Amino acid sequence: MSNPFVNPLAIPVLGFCAYSGTGKTTLLKQLIPELNQRGLRLAVIKHAHHNFDVDIPGKDSYEMRKAGARQMLVASHVRWALMTEDARDGDPELVHLLKQIEADKVDIVLVEGFKKLALPKIELHRAAHGKPFIYTQDENILAIACCDDTQLPSSELPTELRRLDLNNIGQIADFVMDYAKNWQAPSVCLPIATVEACTLGNDKNLSVNQGLAQILSHISPVTEVEELELDALDNRVLAHDSISPIDVPQQTNSAMDGYAFVYQDPMPANLKRVGEVLAGHQYSGTLNVGETVRIMTGATVPAGADTVQPRELATEIDGIVTFEGHIQAGQHVRLAGEDIAKGQVALTKATRLSAAEQGLLASLGLNRVSVYRRPTVAVFSTGDEVSQPGETLKANCIYDSNRFTIKAMAKRLGCEVIDLGIIEDSEIALEATLAKAATLADVVISSGGVSVGDADYIKTVLARLGNIDFWRINMRPGRPLAFGKVGDCLFFGLPGNPVAVMVSFLQFVQPALRKLAGEVNWQAPLFPAISDEILRSRHGRTEFIRGIYQLGKDGRLHVSSTGNQGSGMLSSMVKGNCLIIIGDDVEAVNAGETVFIQPFADLL
Repeated sequence: MSNPFVNPLAIPVLGFCAYSGTGKTTLLKQLIPELNQRGLRLAVIKHAHHNFDVDIPGKDSYEMRKAGARQMLVASHVRWALMTEDARDGDPELVHLLKQIEADKVDIVLVEGFKKLALPKIELHRAAHGKPFIYTQDENILAIACCDDTQLPSSELPTELRRLDLNNIGQIADFVMDYAKNWQAPSVCLPIATVEACTLGNDKNLSVNQGLAQILSHISPVTEVEELELDALDNRVLAHDSISPIDVPQQTNSAMDGYAFVYQDPMPANLKRVGEVLAGHQYSGTLNVGETVRIMTGATVPAGADTVQPRELATEIDGIVTFEGHIQAGQHVRLAGEDIAKGQVALTKATRLSAAEQGLLASLGLNRVSVYRRPTVAVFSTGDEVSQPGETLKANCIYDSNRFTIKAMAKRLGCEVIDLGIIEDSEIALEATLAKAATLADVVISSGGVSVGDADYIKTVLARLGNIDFWRINMRPGRPLAFGKVGDCLFFGLPGNPVAVMVSFLQFVQPALRKLAGEVNWQAPLFPAISDEILRSRHGRTEFIRGIYQLGKDGRLHVSSTGNQGSGMLSSMVKGNCLIIIGDDVEAVNAGETVFIQPFADLL
């Protein structure tokens, strides 16, 4: 029996298993560049069965690690590596290793080895080795990549097992791409229809992560695609990789106003200026040793030349140029294609487009690209106590703010929004509104009436029209949450308090809408900051405190709360610029300790 494996990441993990000598590493060395070319960002974990070193004896990092450093981090401007001395009797734990991966920077983790673990795997097999098949003993094998001579017993072959050609890298890459595209994070509880039986708490309480995992496991991205011009691309999600039709820059050009020449060591004392190159023009001849041309920023470097000296470090008298200062071969020259090479993926599928991406597409000469259609969101409020802004406020009533904050945040996410207004507290009106909304929208969002124990009509109507569950999320603000479907339409029932609505939207609706729109990187950005005050919470509950962050004199982010944290105080959302997140395993954060903050910048 395989050892149990639980993927701790929100991205897929796929293993490659085989007997020694089959060629796992050889295959991965060919597969990795193929997947990279297709825009898939990869992390790889390899299980080594022996002691190993990743640095060379004599190097500082090697010597410091051997001297007794338990962890040694070595870094340069292009890479960094953390070496950890962690001797253990058995094999390393894959779950622990996976937690070291920066999951927000990759799309899938490929694992070589760990064949005894119950993780999804591709088996590699060569008939010439005479080894038994692994798939017959491991139900987690999804495909077997084998040679033509391999004979698979058809009578015993599972119907879902794919046969792949071990020598066809493109076919194996297709399988990995399909697996990554169709993978969904497993829900942490039972399916929505039977969440009542979930043993996560005495009263159906869920953690924030559990609630989000439940929601995301039931969302499939939109598939409809439309082609739009550059000006219409803002906040849309790219449906296909954008391939550069040209080199960027197109020609090798100067990064400075100065003089272009042929580098030699040592440099001659004087060079003869033979011409001038303006931006948009070129020098027709080929520069020889000892010659130079005056050149402007962005102008094409003449044939033969390979280096530029800035104008301020050059002196020209009667066509004779002398340089001062240190000169390095190739300096101040931008090579053709050094930003983006012709045929390279410039923007990957599932990228949300903004000003920078639109500018990049324009720089490639692309004036139309394919994007996913916008998700449609229908929004309504319920309750006879809710009044429309602009009208006279009735006694014992409040103005409806929730509908407007929800609509604004959904629009910021690029959604089409349908405003269904305020629905009176009657089953007939609610049922008609929900039935209509389900035919018009991908998602329906309401606020209020979802607290467990409430007697609101919305629960009765939802139970009749759809498959909805009401949860208590262990968080503050925003404990009650409803989620499910009305027909094929997703439904979110958010709390009634204005701040709770916005916090719940940020934590649950935002990632759901991003995934629905086709985005891959839907995770909200979090940043570490130093707390300037004591922040209190309760063990077992995630606290979202409205905060104000700023750059301190020590060069680090500092944060403090906005003060009173009442869930009806919308002014705190206006004063604040972030949420301070206190995890469910922490009861208090002392002044000077580090917390994570979620900036409002994206949506608020």
